[in-house]
Amino acid sequence: MHPTVRSLGRSVWKGPHIVPLPIAKAVKHNIPIRTKARSCTIIPQFVGLKFEIHNGKDYVEVEIRDDMVGCRLGEFAPTRKRFVYKYSKN
Repeated sequence: MHPTVRSLGRSVWKGPHIVPLPIAKAVKHNIPIRTKARSCTIIPQFVGLKFEIHNGKDYVEVEIRDDMVGCRLGEFAPTRKRFVYKYSKN
């Protein structure tokens, strides 16, 4: 299935969830877009741009590729750390 045809889990008549972002400024000055809008749907106009997505503590930098279209921004900024056992030598 092509990424732009992906079912979004949102009614088709509502359209994708998009928030106003300073895309023109980011393209002109080649800076990443810093956002907390994790639920924003990635549209084809975002391809090639860099986003800094808030994960609850830090901003994770992500560059948008073609295969990410139709997904949400928050899917690429994990909110939980991977658990690792730490062994101590005594």
